Amino acid sequence: MSIRLWPATVLALILCAGYARAQVTFPYNGVYDQREGHYAFTGATVHVSPEQTLEDATLTIRDGKIVSVVAGGAVNAGAVEVSMSGKHIYPSFIEVYGDYGMPEVKEGSRGRGTPPQLESNTDGAYAWNQALRPETDASALFTIDAKAAKTLREAGFGTVSTHHPDGISRGTAAVVTLAESNDNEVLIKRNAAHHLSFDKGSSGQAYPNSRMGEIALLRQTYLDADWYAKQRGEETNLSLEAWSKLQDLPQIFAVDNWQDALRADQVGDEFGKQYVIRGSGDEYQRLQPLKASGATFILPLKFPETYDVSDPFAADLISVGQLRHWERAPGNVAAVAQAGIPFVLTADGLEKPTELHDAMRKAIEAGADPATVLAGLTTGPAKLLGIDQLVGTLEKGKLANFIVTDKDPFTEKATIYQNWVQGQAFELKPLQSVDLADAYDITLGDSKFSANITGDPGSQKMSVSPAGDTTTADVTFTESGGVITFRFRPGKEGGYYRINATPDGEGYTGTGRDPEGNIVTFTATPAKATKAEEAKKDEKKEDERPEYKSRLTYPNISYGLTEMPEAGKVLFRNATVWTNEADGILENTDVLIEDGKISRVGKDLSDRGAQVIDATGMHLTSGIIDEHSHIALSDVNEGTESSTAEVRMADVVDAVDENIYRQLAGGVTTSQLLHGSANPIGGQSALIKLRWGATPQEMMFEGADPFIKFALGENVKQSNWGDMNRVRYPQTRMGVEQIFENYFSRAAEYGRAVKAGENVRRDLELETLLEILNGERFITCHSYQQGEINMLMELAERHDFRVNTFTHILEGYKVADKMAEHGAAGSTFSDWWAYKFEVNEAIPYNGALMHEQGVLTGFNSDDAEMARRLNQEAAKAVLFGDVNEEEAWKFVTLNPAKMLHIDDRVGSIRTGKDADLVLWNDHPMSIYARAERTYVDGKEYFNREENEARRTELLAERNALIQASLDDKKSGAKTQSPKGNSRRLLHCDSVNH
Repeated sequence: MSIRLWPATVLALILCAGYARAQVTFPYNGVYDQREGHYAFTGATVHVSPEQTLEDATLTIRDGKIVSVVAGGAVNAGAVEVSMSGKHIYPSFIEVYGDYGMPEVKEGSRGRGTPPQLESNTDGAYAWNQALRPETDASALFTIDAKAAKTLREAGFGTVSTHHPDGISRGTAAVVTLAESNDNEVLIKRNAAHHLSFDKGSSGQAYPNSRMGEIALLRQTYLDADWYAKQRGEETNLSLEAWSKLQDLPQIFAVDNWQDALRADQVGDEFGKQYVIRGSGDEYQRLQPLKASGATFILPLKFPETYDVSDPFAADLISVGQLRHWERAPGNVAAVAQAGIPFVLTADGLEKPTELHDAMRKAIEAGADPATVLAGLTTGPAKLLGIDQLVGTLEKGKLANFIVTDKDPFTEKATIYQNWVQGQAFELKPLQSVDLADAYDITLGDSKFSANITGDPGSQKMSVSPAGDTTTADVTFTESGGVITFRFRPGKEGGYYRINATPDGEGYTGTGRDPEGNIVTFTATPAKATKAEEAKKDEKKEDERPEYKSRLTYPNISYGLTEMPEAGKVLFRNATVWTNEADGILENTDVLIEDGKISRVGKDLSDRGAQVIDATGMHLTSGIIDEHSHIALSDVNEGTESSTAEVRMADVVDAVDENIYRQLAGGVTTSQLLHGSANPIGGQSALIKLRWGATPQEMMFEGADPFIKFALGENVKQSNWGDMNRVRYPQTRMGVEQIFENYFSRAAEYGRAVKAGENVRRDLELETLLEILNGERFITCHSYQQGEINMLMELAERHDFRVNTFTHILEGYKVADKMAEHGAAGSTFSDWWAYKFEVNEAIPYNGALMHEQGVLTGFNSDDAEMARRLNQEAAKAVLFGDVNEEEAWKFVTLNPAKMLHIDDRVGSIRTGKDADLVLWNDHPMSIYARAERTYVDGKEYFNREENEARRTELLAERNALIQASLDDKKSGAKTQSPKGNSRRLLHCDSVNH
């Protein structure tokens, strides 16, 4: 026998009784509630899974679990029947990336007026660095937060994977339900995942203070954990023990952008880990490399708010890239799905979890499939977390976690009436709430009215207007037992209409009394949409994807490329060719490039199959090479320790830096991206070709010798850092020498122990320095004063290696003879001086004098703006020192190539070399010279004529996006104030605080 009750009645009983308790190990205060929570929900549309929906179905639950889900079907004996006719039932959502019930994380920072914290202040036998917290156990930290649970349930969530979002290694996640019970009963899985990030969180420790430092710390931790597991009794490290135990769990890595996703994946690949990436919402910008990573993504449903561009001049602060992302971010889910990248969804990042529904509908309007979105919130998270035997679908034996709605919440604005969690009912809106259509045509006796309804079910408001009249009157209405009572006064004076009505199909019928007390009949029929409105709906159905006003380019900012260039066959006809070879400067000469290489140099070359470029009156040179650059980097210094040889600039190459394009426009094709000068032993260099539109990895100069940045002088001893920076060694120039001596001695001993086969902890820092001693890595050293330059050369000779290049070296003219004898090159500035004390004796003849003494000499930029004019910097060698024009041009082409050991590939125009070429409209060292075309690997990355056309296109695109923003604001969209995102130009002394 079953019991049938009205939904409101049964819910009242359920809420009073609580829910059936499983067998537990703790006592119960009071009379034990033995009811089983046995209910049968009938007549609903039950969405068993994203792939299966049952109409007019019965969902039966008992003891907090699902007993059965069948279409139609009898009600089980003893079950309380709850009519859900006209309602939808979905699995409750699963938040895969939450911090529900966790302690607050206070971001760490160095207080003003306090010295840097060099060591960990965490008590106990834990990791040396506070940002490593693998021992954190979310299940031990978790406590039920009733307020937060209520908010999450209102959004449709029933289960949360929660973790403490603090640090680079954040420890384990715990999976909990949102039931109102005790911590023991809602915790359904410990150690669900290991969470990682590039954010040091609450750690106030100085190291790491850069992305490259964070990545280096991760690498070393993987190695240390492996070594620790094998060593015996030398130390106890509870963090490394915990780290090792977490490696078989899902590894969830939080990133800030698509480039960070590739960086994280690269670290994972090094150590055999496939990370799950908690993405940033910009994945659509680089789908193919992200797909190649093999990662599953956790995609946020947080989209940028519309920019308020009402003020025409404030709107100028917003970049085209920002406007593009605003328009395209809602389409990210659809783009990722179309690319075949596996993903799940998260509400993390939303101001309120209840914003989830508007966000997911926005993603669906932008092309995402509703079933895919449902899977991203249910079956996907369940499988990822290994809890798919408990939640995610409405199948027999799983937890009774489900929501009851009036409509499909993925395509319409729906009301969630109830959220059941572990068989416990939570009423969000009364099931019998009046849910009126948007508009009705009403007949009251002989009078006709039009009704307009606004708001959500349970809080809707109605107003009516007499037919053919614009005056409105507010309607008061209530519901009881399925009968709706309406009351309104049609005018400012006179009586009220009072009506009782019941549902009749899609509308309502009933009777009541008019203002004079006469009985009148009542009918309310949903108003039909106009033909124009219906046509608009049909049109939207036909084309689900929005028509974008923005372009998707690589990178997705101004002057990005819609397609990557191809290496074609190109013939430059009749140019003045600066070969940088024994042939010198050749007049009226042809150069043929093919398959990315220089194929032939000569006169009257065959043009069969080639694109012919008339270069008459123009000059063709090899591309400029900048030996010392800091463009295309997200960080430049990890200056927190005296040696950071373990950090790699390749880890922070920023392919979205507009300075790449600007420098192509100035004829630069290759740049060495150096660590800054914040410490004596800096980080490993990155050598890139300026392949605009490529990923960071694709920009790397393949097969180049590795370099590292060292530094001398004021910066490294922190004499110009302020009084608080007096704790990090060294603080004197003689201390700088001692650092070098100490580290190279240690590296030599490390190499001896490794060679002898001893049980040596692998040390990335000492490995790098050992490469220098073994002649496998080369030093570029920031330097100014002759005394220190001599010191480092003598120290290198004591350790049997040579300093490859002194950069800056503004007192090089004083020691040029010793540099030549040592074999060191000098990469200097053309005419910088007097910008700080240690450069007071710099002279503009420095480059010419070093060159005269036989030192391999070049000019570098160290500055994004100067790099655009390195051709003019070369001319200063002619002005200051009367250097031959051909030799001066080599200062920015062939000589830097030789310094970087890549002169077999670039730096001159010779058959077989890389086709890195620049076509100038004038003498390349003239102040009037412009780079008209720039090629890298035979691919044209800059064309001045096309650049002008792009400028016009960008103005039109920008205006279209601004007009779209104004339309969005007018339609009621939430807006944000214009804020620019101008890039910080990095230099040697740029430091993150």
